Amino acid sequence: MKKNVIIRWLNVAGLLAVLILNYLANALPLNNLTTGQISAMFPVRITPASYAFSIWGLVYALLVAFIIVQLWPGKRNQEEVLGANPWFLVSCFFNCTWILLWHYLYTVSSVFAMLGLLFSLIGAYVNTRPNGWSPDRAIRWFVQLPFSVYLGWITVASLVNIAIGLKLLGWGGFGLSPVTWTVLGILTAMLLGLLVGFRFRDPAYALVIAWALAAVGVANRAEAVIAYSAWGAAALLAVFALWLLASGGLLKGHDRARH
Repeated sequence: MKKNVIIRWLNVAGLLAVLILNYLANALPLNNLTTGQISAMFPVRITPASYAFSIWGLVYALLVAFIIVQLWPGKRNQEEVLGANPWFLVSCFFNCTWILLWHYLYTVSSVFAMLGLLFSLIGAYVNTRPNGWSPDRAIRWFVQLPFSVYLGWITVASLVNIAIGLKLLGWGGFGLSPVTWTVLGILTAMLLGLLVGFRFRDPAYALVIAWALAAVGVANRAEAVIAYSAWGAAALLAVFALWLLASGGLLKGHDRARH
């Protein structure tokens, strides 16, 4: 019991650290560069258009809701809430580490921090839904949904970060063109959206990837192959997500085993 109390408050501290550091990174900004300015220094075709990054507002709002629920007396000991530990706290560490590495231009090293963030979120995602979507609406919307949205965005962010790291290392792409690799990255993100969405009956994860891929298309309007691949993948994921939404799950709290 004491251990659970400690980690709850460590989670609060972890999210506060993430919010403050991400705010200061752009408000100061750290190393006199905003996060977006650094991204512009390393252009890769799989980077979404800048508007897509506004999803961070939703991610952080949902994480604040999660923090409140994991402190709430009537909810804090539910299996889904406890399943976020220690993964959420680890994700906060990697989020902060990534920001520092990114802003101080340890760009290749930032890939490893991003992968640490990705894998910690996978741990939180899986362990907050041991039986699929919870029948408890508060748990669905404020414990499980936050990790769906967060993981969906970091899935695409990881692909972008890896692409930047490989570019800086001078990787030749096995003779394939950047356009080809971008399309392969789009297909990878789409397949992950379909597979994870189907496995966990999760429309939110698929929709977030659709949002990111649509923005990849917008950023590459001048390159028809990339643009139409991205928009086609986004449209497929959006339709798939609507089908999942209609089947229950997030809205009604169906057990995964019923499907």
